[in-house]
Amino acid sequence: MQKRKVAILGATGTVGQRFVQLLDGHPWFEVTTLTGSNRTAGSNYGENCNWVLPGDMPSWAKKMTVLQTALGLDAEIIFSALPSQEARDLEPAFARAGHQVFSNASAHRTWEDVPLVIPEVNSDHATLLDVQRKNRGWNGCIVTSCNCTSTGLTVSLKPLLDTFGIKRVFAVSLQALSGAGYPGVPSIDVLDNVVPYIHGEEEKVASEPCKMLGKLGNDRISFAKFPISAHTNRVPVTDGHLVCISIDLGRQIPPQEAIAAWECFAPPEIVRGLPSSPDKTIIVNQGADRPQPRRDRDTGNGMTTVIGRVRPDPIFDLRYVVLTHNTIKGAAGGSIQNAELFVAQGML
Repeated sequence: MQKRKVAILGATGTVGQRFVQLLDGHPWFEVTTLTGSNRTAGSNYGENCNWVLPGDMPSWAKKMTVLQTALGLDAEIIFSALPSQEARDLEPAFARAGHQVFSNASAHRTWEDVPLVIPEVNSDHATLLDVQRKNRGWNGCIVTSCNCTSTGLTVSLKPLLDTFGIKRVFAVSLQALSGAGYPGVPSIDVLDNVVPYIHGEEEKVASEPCKMLGKLGNDRISFAKFPISAHTNRVPVTDGHLVCISIDLGRQIPPQEAIAAWECFAPPEIVRGLPSSPDKTIIVNQGADRPQPRRDRDTGNGMTTVIGRVRPDPIFDLRYVVLTHNTIKGAAGGSIQNAELFVAQGML
């Protein structure tokens, strides 16, 4: 197919850099525009982007001029790595102007007509775009990725919900520093420490999985009907969000039944064929001390959800640990995969 022109908003930040890295050589998308702050606008990306990712900055990106984030960009698809405050006004403006916006910001995730999507979980929610465009009278759109901690949690819950049903969930996160962006958490606050509070995070983890695991009907989403109690913590790990989960299924099941449900899980064929989709959506690592961020976060090029320590729970029914690469599957990579899905479905 002819490559589609894409722009990256907020390209100099941590997630923006992931977009640049992951879109290097992409078979469907060509980056034509990078935007940044007033400080970096007008300069070469290579000169004013403090590249913090492993590996070198792509050579084509070094030469690009950073533009201000404003209407008139030469791109059909927009990947937004903007802070939520900026995204609140700018993303709808781009959608009204006919751009297809794929956002990592939380500003519009709760809108009833905005799809909140993980392709392996709720690709059928894509048709909500028809409702959005009708309601708002625009030719563009806004599609959102979920919170990076919600990603692995939701992927892990999907096979359990489909197979056994879910009554309630208790989740404790150990979240990497990259989730706070760059420069992020001051070193004096996090070295030799755990910070047991991340602003707004627990509310997102409690609500977003229920939207994605809900059913679309009559032009709206009916949320999944189980509560999630979440504790979110920042830990001194570079990349990779770990979540410890206890789950009430309504009955005790042997751990092997849950493992079988995860290992047999396969997303729809259209999702399996996307360029960014990993060979396996979920991998269960049965090592006694796995998954670990440093050892397992890059599984499936950072797009696979890794589950381990599956065992009975003495209060609920089942407990386990789930790991997601927060800036790849949980952010830029998941957003690129969303755009691939909507292209493949003919929604753009």
